[in-house]
Amino acid sequence: MPSNTFGEVFRVTTCGESHGLALACIIDSVPPLIELDESMIQPDLDRRRPGSTRYGTPRNEADQVKIISGVFEGKTTGTPIGLIIENTSQRSQDYSAIMNSYRPGHADYTYQLKYGIRDYRGGGRASARETAMRVAAGAVAKQVLRKLFNVTIDGCVTAIGEINTDKYDAKVALDNDFNFADNSKIDDLKALFKDLATCGDSVGAVVEVRAHNVPVGLGSPIFNRLDAQIAQAMMGINAVKGVEIGDGFEMARMRGSQARDELTPEKFMSNHSGGILGGISSGQEIKVRMALKPTSSILVPGNTIDKEGNVTSIVTKGRHDPCVGIRAVPIAEAMLAITLLDAAMLNKAQCFNVPQGFTIPSEK
Repeated sequence: MPSNTFGEVFRVTTCGESHGLALACIIDSVPPLIELDESMIQPDLDRRRPGSTRYGTPRNEADQVKIISGVFEGKTTGTPIGLIIENTSQRSQDYSAIMNSYRPGHADYTYQLKYGIRDYRGGGRASARETAMRVAAGAVAKQVLRKLFNVTIDGCVTAIGEINTDKYDAKVALDNDFNFADNSKIDDLKALFKDLATCGDSVGAVVEVRAHNVPVGLGSPIFNRLDAQIAQAMMGINAVKGVEIGDGFEMARMRGSQARDELTPEKFMSNHSGGILGGISSGQEIKVRMALKPTSSILVPGNTIDKEGNVTSIVTKGRHDPCVGIRAVPIAEAMLAITLLDAAMLNKAQCFNVPQGFTIPSEK
């Protein structure tokens, strides 16, 4: 199976399945002399892990990460960093009733037809369980971005079903069970999730992530456009069906005189383009939104077929998130961090000799 590696210089390769023994990843080209230990990675994993919120899956995994290579005396050595997380709370028997049927909305049908074999226990390699390693690798990328480039990244949920907000507040999101940016919506969200529990259904969400203090010049104007790389990173997250950079689709309703981000010596007058112009970072905040579909593993009966093509119906029992967006925030942050660090290292490799011209001050 190809395509288990992301990045050109800062390269992350993952392996493992939802109900296998463990998940693991190798990170290549981490700069040396960066302070790193498990305590710097674990907090992001704790935000993503199953059981981290009472409004997510009941599956309770510790997701304790171990660094097995690439660090000596608390600092990176420049050699490949190996990370591993053991699976400790599998309940594979939950999937025995649907082992011969395809869950609608899942990868079951396409996976089986492509490879001729599939691990039906939680989706195997197609499970969002794999994203634990992306979060771990992203936590490493965050450490490097902060240390070498002064870049920070945060995120929050801005919509769950029809409940949405225009606010963006990553600190507020850390203090509620929905990772939601607006505390005034919490009671509405509790009522929504009570209804979802009653009817056994699920709901979609919108997650927004932002990068601060991004230097000018990351990306390039053709195939490695920074916005294209970010879009690929976000679309590669399970359940994501749409990605917007800056104002995204809203810009289709604007006129050019409104949408362009005018410049002064002191600042940009707006940031409709989300911090990227012509595929290259402008020094403004990078703003990314992604839409996640509702999980299809629900208790509402649905029509499907089995492996022989016979008509049947299916109910997916087990431990599943009524809204995958709640735990997706650290995943989106991780993928943005990995993408930006890779772009920053590529930029340093090619343009290290370019003299620094006049630069508009970064937004605070």
